[in-house]
Amino acid sequence: MNESKCIVVTGGSRGIGSSIVRNLAGRGFQVACISRKGHGVEDVQVPSDFAGRIHAYAGDVTDASGMEKTLATIAEAHGQIDGLVNNAGIHLDGPSTEFPAEDFDKVLHTNVIGPFRVSQLAYPYLKASGGMIVNIGSFYDRSGVPGNAAYCASKAAVGAVSRCLAVEWARDGIRVVNVAPGFVATDLNREYLEQEKFQRYLRSRIPVQRAAQPDEIGQLVGAVFVENMPFLTGETIYVDGGQGVTL
Repeated sequence: MNESKCIVVTGGSRGIGSSIVRNLAGRGFQVACISRKGHGVEDVQVPSDFAGRIHAYAGDVTDASGMEKTLATIAEAHGQIDGLVNNAGIHLDGPSTEFPAEDFDKVLHTNVIGPFRVSQLAYPYLKASGGMIVNIGSFYDRSGVPGNAAYCASKAAVGAVSRCLAVEWARDGIRVVNVAPGFVATDLNREYLEQEKFQRYLRSRIPVQRAAQPDEIGQLVGAVFVENMPFLTGETIYVDGGQGVTL
């Protein structure tokens, strides 16, 4: 039963992370919601029927020693760790002619090195449980987007790391999947996405003519865990409304 399984979600307090946490808890999993503040889900009211399955922990993916302690605490509290969702990340943009190298490094450190290190730290727990890692990438991994060299590079790297870990750790019973959303309307970008100019862009470029809602990403991640498909590993699953396959 899912009630005995614990899944760790980084960056779980808001947006896509919050939707993943709530979907997994709604499907019966015990969910360790990690965020820098450690307050749990912050952007919506969690239904009372599964709120008790969401457990808040403080952690920063750029702090390896801190994350090591947090994962050990989670494993002790729940007996095991059955899954990891590397969702935490940042998005900094700006013209490439003047984009600070320090900001580029910050994006890569948070979006790539952080999840890689957390995966390393989770490895012994996942090996013991035969668990799975779901990394949250982006359809920007295959796009040329002005002002987004750092972010696009980081998400392309997430896909590459996912494939490498999937191949290397398959012998240990660990599967790795990269979920790459397209435009997703969250509380941080909703006002921008709802501008008429951008709405026209969405209608012209995305076959379903809209951005995704966070819960649609959470639904896919939840399904991947609950269906437990042993042969699914090393893949990037794009959730972009068909944008990536249009001319």
